[in-house]
Amino acid sequence: MASKLVFALAILFLLNKPNLLQVIQHRFLLDTCNPFGYLQGTDTDNCNTENDSQCCQSGQSYPQYQCSPDVSDATSAILTLNSFEDGGDGGAPPSCDNTWHDNSEMVVALSTGWYSGGSRCLKNIQINANGQSVVAMVVDECDSVNGCDGTHAYQPPCRNNIVDASQAVWDALGISGGEYDITWSDA
Repeated sequence: MASKLVFALAILFLLNKPNLLQVIQHRFLLDTCNPFGYLQGTDTDNCNTENDSQCCQSGQSYPQYQCSPDVSDATSAILTLNSFEDGGDGGAPPSCDNTWHDNSEMVVALSTGWYSGGSRCLKNIQINANGQSVVAMVVDECDSVNGCDGTHAYQPPCRNNIVDASQAVWDALGISGGEYDITWSDA
């Protein structure tokens, strides 16, 4: 009888703590990273399409993630191209140092889960692709929760597995294009 009461109280506690419940489900039950919601897009003429960036569209739903896949010595990700310069498709100044960065700098933004509340700010990661390996500094979050507004250059939230990199990173890896499968790790 006492164990049933404890179990019932635990369930009531968790139902009143949705974030805690999500963490428990993610870490212990599901071992996956699923969307927690969807952001409704709106049309705008102000979307910055530099680097073939996707623009939010009215009537479109975009998944929102607070998590990313677990980090390992070779974390699978998708490399995307981003401008960290003033007026570029990155939107607002990078959140780690509130400073614009030239496209010749080896810098990246990480999806929200990997950005980890800024714990990787101004730290280096190693990126591997095309038989090449480079080191780049994390200067921003590729926001997987918010988007479709001026701060985010009217682009949808990032997917949960994105390393958004400057042109210098792409050049150093010897690759081109809009997206590229990579692995990365903390340096």
